[in-house]
Amino acid sequence: MRYLYHLPLSPFSRKVRLVLAEKRLPFELRLEKVWERRPEYLELNPAGTVPTLIEDNGLAIADSGAICEYLEEAYPDTPLMGRTLAERVEVRRLVAWFDGKFAFEVTRNLLGEKFMKRLAGRGEPDAAALRLGYTQLRHHLHYLGWLAETRKWLAGSSMSLADFAAAGHLSALDFAGDVDWSTSPPAKDWYARMKSRPSFRGVLADRVPGVTPPAHYADLDF
Repeated sequence: MRYLYHLPLSPFSRKVRLVLAEKRLPFELRLEKVWERRPEYLELNPAGTVPTLIEDNGLAIADSGAICEYLEEAYPDTPLMGRTLAERVEVRRLVAWFDGKFAFEVTRNLLGEKFMKRLAGRGEPDAAALRLGYTQLRHHLHYLGWLAETRKWLAGSSMSLADFAAAGHLSALDFAGDVDWSTSPPAKDWYARMKSRPSFRGVLADRVPGVTPPAHYADLDF
């Protein structure tokens, strides 16, 4: 059986879950409380982060970028890297944008402060970090909306890993009620298309103790 060590609100875990589901690869989730620093888990992933994928043959793959590259090479029947060389370049650029710039400017300041900080016992959220996160989120939503307005999918003519990287972050933030979708109707329309896909069902079914998602979270009609 294929296993994915994850945290429900980890955007990187969500990205891999969505890619596995889109490629129709069965897997079982295993919750990993990374703040506990379990020695058994550190043997699989010395960085102590999630996600980590364990393949049927025992191969352990750490880091969402490495996992997605592996899945694209090992299971190419549902390609998610674009149809042309130019699209593949753009897919890589946007994955780096969301997993790097967006994660640093938005996810770290919102989910990191509100949830991961509390779970790790590092005190209360920093109000300045939260304000910065909400401000940056508005900027990123406008950019995402521009991409959605000018292209069929974020990186071009076909749905790609770029869409799943963005959806991983936005879905986690949406679960926490942090996304004001009125900021960018085109971004909202793109996300509605994404969460209507069968591969999104598992993510929309997520529940986290102590956190109640907004009513629209699992509503396919928003």
